[in-house]
Amino acid sequence: MNSVISFVIVLGVLVFVHEFGHFLFAKLFGVRVLKFSLGFGNKVVGRKWGETEYLISAFPLGGYVKMFGEIQGEDEVPLAEQSRSFSHKPVWQRFGIVAGGPVFNLLFAVVLFFGMFFFAGLPEPVDTTVIGQVGPGSAAEKAGIKPGDQVLGINGQETSSWEQVSEAIRQSGGREVELLLERDGEQLTIRAVPAMDKIKNLFGEEVGERYMLGITRMDGVSYQEATLREALEGAFIQTWNLIYLTIMGIVKIIERVIPASELGGPIRIAELAGQQMEAGWLNLLYFMGLLSVNLGVLNLLPIPVLDGGHLVFLTIEGIRRRPLSNWAMEVSQKVGIFLLASLMIFVFYNDIFRLVQRWLGT
Repeated sequence: MNSVISFVIVLGVLVFVHEFGHFLFAKLFGVRVLKFSLGFGNKVVGRKWGETEYLISAFPLGGYVKMFGEIQGEDEVPLAEQSRSFSHKPVWQRFGIVAGGPVFNLLFAVVLFFGMFFFAGLPEPVDTTVIGQVGPGSAAEKAGIKPGDQVLGINGQETSSWEQVSEAIRQSGGREVELLLERDGEQLTIRAVPAMDKIKNLFGEEVGERYMLGITRMDGVSYQEATLREALEGAFIQTWNLIYLTIMGIVKIIERVIPASELGGPIRIAELAGQQMEAGWLNLLYFMGLLSVNLGVLNLLPIPVLDGGHLVFLTIEGIRRRPLSNWAMEVSQKVGIFLLASLMIFVFYNDIFRLVQRWLGT
């Protein structure tokens, strides 16, 4: 239930922000908005204010803004009403309306991070020598080292930072090292033999090798009070870093560095949202910011049906000074729908397969 509630909150907010971006730019450029819907399919509840009907629809994974004269040539637009028609607006205005959704998702991430940093403080990693994880089958596990142990010294040399721990193991040359550990308030000495192992980056790529025990540091974060300017700068930096990581993640999936089995869909998002809510509201807000960046970047991909595909069509129209033919648009849309449907089926399969594996204990 916790996962469902957090999923509805996260997805509902992000879809609203995305569609509000389209809606606001449409209004800014004088386009009549006929419908503003959270969700697709049949109407569950709705009300009309002014010229726009606001809806909550049955299928919750998305939303849409329906504009007057949105599809060129579909309906005859009277001359007197062409000033309110989307398809009769200049290319640059239509470009702005389409881009408004993903741009608002990216800006929303900035707003979220700004609020977090200003009220909770800027997160700073805490340097500690406490062991967070011990690799299965590693030299550390074989020697009896456990998560939660604190490394007080190696080979008689005191260690006060994780860099000192890593350096001592790296320079061992594969010879046995003696670790002074603190466990449950007691000190103990453990000997272990480092093994040569591969170093991997964030995306799992091998970037070298060195002697390691198979231990990683326990993550720790402290929050430092920030001024308004520092919080704003931190928010933009955090958003930019997530944009970069999202783009690189897509590249690594295409290069098959990251296996496609790692892709997750709505079920996986719901699970993660529930976990973040249990960990606290700051974690949930950070997760929402991360998803907002992902939604913004993915919607800018040049795939027909997505906003990025429409932006490509509008760019071509601006260069050619006339739109693509209806046949080319229809074929492109069908290809885009096929690609998105295939991706949805695949990520649902991944989600269900992970659940089955968990139930079977594999």
